[in-house]
Amino acid sequence: MTEPQTRICILGGGFGGLYTALRLSQLPWQKSEQPEIVLVDQNDHFLFLPLLYELLTNELQTWEIAPAFEDLLKDTKVQFCQGVVSEIEIDSKQVKLEDNTVISYDYLVLAMGGETPLDLVPGAKEYAIPFRTIADAYRLEEQLRRLETLDQDKIRIAIVGGGYSGVELACKLADRLGTKGRIRIIEQAEEILKTSPEFNQESARNALLNRQVWIDLETTVATVAGNKISLEYRGEIDEIPVDLVLWTVGTQVSPVVRSLPLKHNQRGQIVTTSTLQVIDHPEIFALGDLAESQDADGQKVPTTAQAAFQQADYTGWNLWALLTGRPLLPFRYINLGEIMTLGTDNATLTGLGIKLDGQFAHLTRRLIYLYRFPTFDHQIRVAFNWITRPLQDLLISIDQKMEDRE
Repeated sequence: MTEPQTRICILGGGFGGLYTALRLSQLPWQKSEQPEIVLVDQNDHFLFLPLLYELLTNELQTWEIAPAFEDLLKDTKVQFCQGVVSEIEIDSKQVKLEDNTVISYDYLVLAMGGETPLDLVPGAKEYAIPFRTIADAYRLEEQLRRLETLDQDKIRIAIVGGGYSGVELACKLADRLGTKGRIRIIEQAEEILKTSPEFNQESARNALLNRQVWIDLETTVATVAGNKISLEYRGEIDEIPVDLVLWTVGTQVSPVVRSLPLKHNQRGQIVTTSTLQVIDHPEIFALGDLAESQDADGQKVPTTAQAAFQQADYTGWNLWALLTGRPLLPFRYINLGEIMTLGTDNATLTGLGIKLDGQFAHLTRRLIYLYRFPTFDHQIRVAFNWITRPLQDLLISIDQKMEDRE
């Protein structure tokens, strides 16, 4: 009788989950050791989240930043299962989906990301739009198109949160709407991008100033309604008329993860060892937004796409090491810097002794992200499109001019 094949179940198809699956598929398995790898995600596509903003300005197309899992995994032995996780049974080693599918596992990778909390302020859940998924981008796009067709002088947008997402959204929307946009950022701290390097802060402040984006610092949101937002500044409440409220503040762990009988921190994140294994459960790995991790040097690992990308490489390697009798590697986080888009054809970049902003930073950002796309095949397809799209746009423009003359 042959030994049953070991099954690795990976929950979440973001940077942590998908890249772990791809890393596992690339490692040199002996035929007798080759595990069954199952990747579970509620969507049928991966999302390269740092480029989601480019959909709003039509700089990129959906297929470029959100390729289907089926296409990304076609040359691997990874099985993809689309479904929403409803329960994880640690003792029986089973994952249950909302459609009653049950997946047994020997090893489990928790990489389900986080959620944007909209229940902190009255009215936010009903009227505010988060910006974390393709569905969020489509919802925002629909609202923007509706507002752009109305006969009104200004489109008034309030963005809650002056962190990376809030600043990037503000710049993109300002470039899209031009003089018709009236955009404000609401930030409870005394400055935007509080944890960002000074160079990036200054570049962002200049970009927002040039686009006439208003910034309300030391301000909190009291309530959100259909056409107004109530702001509190130093004990005073002020009502501001708005057409759209975008919510970019906070990340919370899903209820399914918070309910697990594992060690959690106060935010509900699962605490791991330096090898990214869950405390007291070496068969479970946790990474990304839902995990509190410290690397081999005791450095707290940030919950960023960059960190999840690096954690995936270690998680894949350590699972391979467990199954092949090799020593596990403690995670070593390398801060490669910070990149932000600040509108169309503009960005800022700091890291590894480099400081860039403007168009060259924009090009560098694109090339870095192109390199980080999940598969070589997708990199080639996107690169070809980026090269040829200006020519396609030029030909379309020439055709339109010729039609106008006729």
